[in-house]
Amino acid sequence: MRCQWTRPSKLALCAALVWGGASLSAETPLHGLGDPHLSLIPRSDDERARIADATALPRDFATSEPYEALPAGAGTVPVRRDDRGFAQPATNLPEARLMEFTLGDALFQKLWTSSPSSTLASDGLGPLYNARSCEACHVRDGRGHAPEGPGDTAVSMFLRVSVPADPGDEMPAIADWIATAPDPVYGEQLQDIATVGHPAEYRLDVSYEEIEVPLAGGETASLRKPTYRAADLGYGPLGEGAMLSPRVAPQMIGLGLLEAIPVADILANADPEDADGDGISGRPAIVWSREHDRAMLGRFGWKGGEPTVREQSASAFAGDIGIATPLRPELWGDCTEAQRACRRAPHGGDMDGFEISAEAFDTVVYYTANLGVPARRDIDDPQVLRGKQVFHDSGCASCHRPKFVTARLEDRPEHSFQLIWPHTDLLLHDMGEGLADHRPEGRATGREWKTPPLWGIGLTERISGHTTFLHDGRARSLLEAVLWHGGEAQAARDAVVSLAPAARADLIRDLESL
Repeated sequence: MRCQWTRPSKLALCAALVWGGASLSAETPLHGLGDPHLSLIPRSDDERARIADATALPRDFATSEPYEALPAGAGTVPVRRDDRGFAQPATNLPEARLMEFTLGDALFQKLWTSSPSSTLASDGLGPLYNARSCEACHVRDGRGHAPEGPGDTAVSMFLRVSVPADPGDEMPAIADWIATAPDPVYGEQLQDIATVGHPAEYRLDVSYEEIEVPLAGGETASLRKPTYRAADLGYGPLGEGAMLSPRVAPQMIGLGLLEAIPVADILANADPEDADGDGISGRPAIVWSREHDRAMLGRFGWKGGEPTVREQSASAFAGDIGIATPLRPELWGDCTEAQRACRRAPHGGDMDGFEISAEAFDTVVYYTANLGVPARRDIDDPQVLRGKQVFHDSGCASCHRPKFVTARLEDRPEHSFQLIWPHTDLLLHDMGEGLADHRPEGRATGREWKTPPLWGIGLTERISGHTTFLHDGRARSLLEAVLWHGGEAQAARDAVVSLAPAARADLIRDLESL
């Protein structure tokens, strides 16, 4: 029985067949989740004990911890003084594959053109798209930003869109899945650029309201509350009940290492019912894998919507650039059946029926999975050490878990058995009304977001030329990002507000060292 889609009345039976556990029900969605994308070598009892010791939270903040300067383990790269610090290959890449990384870098920067074109290996753009290259959104492999005014580009930001769906319609065999559907005209996301002869779908309009926040010690901070509007709609009104969610392109470093964390280690931190009473109720994002045809842990995307680097890459090619890949073979990208001219337009497809060949796609995936994480700085600086203690004492580490050890892997030595410091639990958390987009995605509610990794965050200004953070770039500093936290993070946020100014400065200094 193939159970990719089923009605809710069959949910428990189908899930049991998918995951192979007779005890599985809609109330126990975690049972049986595995790592079908990894060639795992089982851990010994001795290794498990060593891992538990190595990943334990610190108790002494007088000195740094062993290997803390190496956030990506043996793959950690040196810190560069220029803006190319996120574009380096992991230090431990096999020499024989460095050329593949370099070719992947070239493809990541490649400008795609519309069809028909004399450059058959580069055509297939759009017809609707947000950018002509991966690099255009992830500039220098860093994070994007929201447009700062009418004259600024929105190329590294877009709006996702969906409409409510009937829970009785077919839906994935995943417990707690929230039924939504793509907009019947505009699809899964709004594209603000189009090839010649086609109207763009919209123009992103952003406005801000300033909110003053008093802080202990007589200080104040100002937050900017955004309002997003899909202006100048090119294909008529949005569907009834359309829900919009802004997304800024995230930084690209360390993705292969995040993919190599065993699912069991991530689920060990999940506490959906807050059984320990600490107010933190991390839940795993569970999604249906196109490639593996089964439910998997969602690790990538702001709400954990994709399970692997390959599937995340394929979705970005399809939605952002309109390029067909082996995993997303639609030659028209995100064009819907209602956009007939877009679907009938000339497309690429000379690469074995796709617009990027399977070999070239794999090369891009290899590149994105192996971008090195720069070394942490100033780990023994007294202010950094004080800030690290504030980070832990305030409860930040409850979601931004500092350490994991990746799985032993037969075929990926660069990711195998590394002690890494990403500062994330890769789980969904209710972040409160202030950050809510009111747009569910899979199991994630309109108030939930996946904890983003913090490694490299202190280099944002050097790499990306700005200091804006969060899923929509609203925070103009690390302190503003902290102050937007609510929901499960409300207690941690309030603890930071209550700190003496010197202790708050210590916390920010600690974050800047990551």
